[in-house]
Amino acid sequence: MVAALELLTPLGGLAALSAVVPLAALALAARRAQAARRVLGLAPPPRAGRVPLVAALALVPVLLGVAAAQPVIRSSSQVRVRTDAEAFFVIDTSRSMLAARTAGASTRLARARADAIQLRSELPEIPAGVATLTDHVLPHLFPSPDPTVFEQTVLRAVRVDAPPPATTAVVATSLGVLGSLGTQNFYSPTARQRLAIVLTDGESRAFDVQQTARALGQAPGVHVIFIHVWSSAETVFGTDGKPEQGYHVDLGSRVALDGLANAAGGSVFGEHDLKGAVRAARAALGAGPTVLEGRTVRTRTLAPYVALASLLPLLFVLGRGRAGGLRRALGRALRGGRRTVPGGRRPELDTGR
Repeated sequence: MVAALELLTPLGGLAALSAVVPLAALALAARRAQAARRVLGLAPPPRAGRVPLVAALALVPVLLGVAAAQPVIRSSSQVRVRTDAEAFFVIDTSRSMLAARTAGASTRLARARADAIQLRSELPEIPAGVATLTDHVLPHLFPSPDPTVFEQTVLRAVRVDAPPPATTAVVATSLGVLGSLGTQNFYSPTARQRLAIVLTDGESRAFDVQQTARALGQAPGVHVIFIHVWSSAETVFGTDGKPEQGYHVDLGSRVALDGLANAAGGSVFGEHDLKGAVRAARAALGAGPTVLEGRTVRTRTLAPYVALASLLPLLFVLGRGRAGGLRRALGRALRGGRRTVPGGRRPELDTGR
């Protein structure tokens, strides 16, 4: 892995030159104070006490200038990629995937997206694509070796009813359309080992199990692994936080998945058994030739952290100002009960008379 520090907007660093403004103001104030002390015959204050203040005043605009330059760390690494295998992650986006245990709790879709990203990270050498499932299978990303592209596609493109199903039936999803993975051009012709990981709640309209299995088995065949993202204690909540009356949990959803998996030679795993799904995926894909393909580039921005760091010297400056104000107020309070007497005589207590 190779990492390098880059500036996305280097001209923004010119903002650091504004550091001369507080330094010039401080220098001018120091010269005036020095002239006043010379007239009054006062000794100069110790220099050590001013150094931290000067450094803090200069550091605030310098750090903000660095943040404006948008520093990032770019890291790139080459990966070995299977040339004979590809995977599709098919995520159910029907409205039932909005079901959750409580209003505001993690929905089935949110958990399915997180599971897809985790499973993909366990198969780094397999080019992986993203598709959504309702009453049709729609590809959003064809198999790619780049895990960053995969993750961004899952997080940004996979949404409920985006696009909506063609039917207006109460139960829109049909597991039968998964047969298109075997009959249409989802995979590259060179991919002889084909895997589909389907993340769904299994709530589907009736479909022809055997016909779907035959379509999936069309040479070279697609091995299917189902992740059952579902709980009987979940329901769909409306925007008002109340359960929607039109949704009813399908207690036979696991049966439907088991039936299709058995007919197609696949397997079904619960959402809490992702390790089992990874083992099944590796067993299905086996071993094959790999090539060193391209580079995977990741970018980590540092600007927010640098901008946040600029608050530290700023707080130091403000803290010194407040501390100085407190010291002066305390001094005035201690002197408030005494009256200065001309001629150097000892001050007398002010009795108020």
